Amino acid sequence: MVSARVEVAGLDPWRLGGELWAADSRPIKAGRIQGLCFSGPNLIPLRGNASALRCFADRALRRQRSCSSLVGPAEQVLGLWEELNPEWGPAREVRADQPLMALDGPPAVPSDPLVRPVRPDELDRYLPAAIAMFIEEVGVDPRAGDGGVSYRARVAELIAGGRAFARFEGKEVVFKAEIGAMSSTVGQIQGVWVHPDRRGDGLGTAGTGAVVSRLVRGLGRTASLYVNSYNTAALAAYRKVGFEQVGQYATVLF
Repeated sequence: MVSARVEVAGLDPWRLGGELWAADSRPIKAGRIQGLCFSGPNLIPLRGNASALRCFADRALRRQRSCSSLVGPAEQVLGLWEELNPEWGPAREVRADQPLMALDGPPAVPSDPLVRPVRPDELDRYLPAAIAMFIEEVGVDPRAGDGGVSYRARVAELIAGGRAFARFEGKEVVFKAEIGAMSSTVGQIQGVWVHPDRRGDGLGTAGTGAVVSRLVRGLGRTASLYVNSYNTAALAAYRKVGFEQVGQYATVLF
């Protein structure tokens, strides 16, 4: 997530859409630092020991909270949240165990041939499925606050970039997924959703396989995603596709 931003925008906060914080108790040598954290729409601690996390918490507490979540490696997120909780808590939800999964080869299942990139003129057909996924996954309506203007613009941006995928049946989306962030080496799959009436039909597995094929074969990236540990159906589907766990994420939602 952070690499994708930095590769495009550099470190200028205005272009980056946030700040990249570094922390080190020693003089920086050979470009190595102990702690790194991105502060933007999300607060993303990337690495750091307890001392670095305290530094990041002190920096974050100098101003009013503007991020919608903390997300990233579980050890860093939960350690930072321990520092921030007295001032920023309580959180709406803490998801402490989210397996981070990756796949750098072809999917282990046949890809759904009907899953394809969404066209810009299909935004209005695609948007209801995206909203339904967001409410189901995050627990809030993305249209709250501005009537959905910002969320619509974000979805339109993904579609314009060829990073939103769906299987349409008639006018209805029955499977969707997106490549939310893409660096020079990794693409992050997000927003995987199957219409409630079609769950259990294998659409999620085959559809995810199609997006993986696009990332690995078409774009030369490793496919990655993270998922809640309690979502056993999704975990089973991703493992069937060929994903293996490579780390653990955590998310704190406000």
